[in-house]
Amino acid sequence: MCELRDVRKIYYKPDGSVLVEALAGVDVAIERGQYVAIMGPSGSGKSTLMNVLGCLDQPTDGAYLLDGKDVSTMGDEELSRYRGEKIGFIFQAFNLISQLRIEENVEVPLFYQGVAREERHARAVRALETVGLGDRIGHRPRELSGGQQQRAAIARALVGDPVVLMADEPTGNLDSATGEAILQVFENLHQAGMTILMVTHDDSIADRCERVVRVRDGKIESDELVNAGG
Repeated sequence: MCELRDVRKIYYKPDGSVLVEALAGVDVAIERGQYVAIMGPSGSGKSTLMNVLGCLDQPTDGAYLLDGKDVSTMGDEELSRYRGEKIGFIFQAFNLISQLRIEENVEVPLFYQGVAREERHARAVRALETVGLGDRIGHRPRELSGGQQQRAAIARALVGDPVVLMADEPTGNLDSATGEAILQVFENLHQAGMTILMVTHDDSIADRCERVVRVRDGKIESDELVNAGG
């Protein structure tokens, strides 16, 4: 599903000298249907790794195959279109548009893909029902709890039928009970066959995943199955 081959990511100073080598020859392959936690201390390279996996940044060297295509050679426009088709993003900040109703928020990715209005609405409603928000359609973000807003953000990530969900500390802004409910949504999606990559600093969350990849100094420090049953 996602395969990095000897990927390096170097950030340069204005004078052309190396500022930091954020990824130093990373090889990792994520299988279809896996639920993977990405962990590492601050400055380890885990955020850069997630940005490369999410096609938000391109590697300096190496190859990245996403669903069978090498995205490391794509131009910006092609990469943006392919990213929109293949990846659903969920962030710690919900990033919902306050002026829009939640179903309109969920429709936004489909608008940019050129999907017709009626189909956008129908797919948004289905996605909201999938995450348990069918009864909140018509409400704006400010009328929802934090957990409901994160569910809406998950629905927005799902609406384009991505091949992989990528989540960056998705429970970081939530209390423990609400965070537990959101993690259950992820587990249900995983059980239904969704591939999920999650950046987390929380070992208790990582323990719920199927596989844990730890990053340090721009390299994979460890990569192990922790819950092969899912």
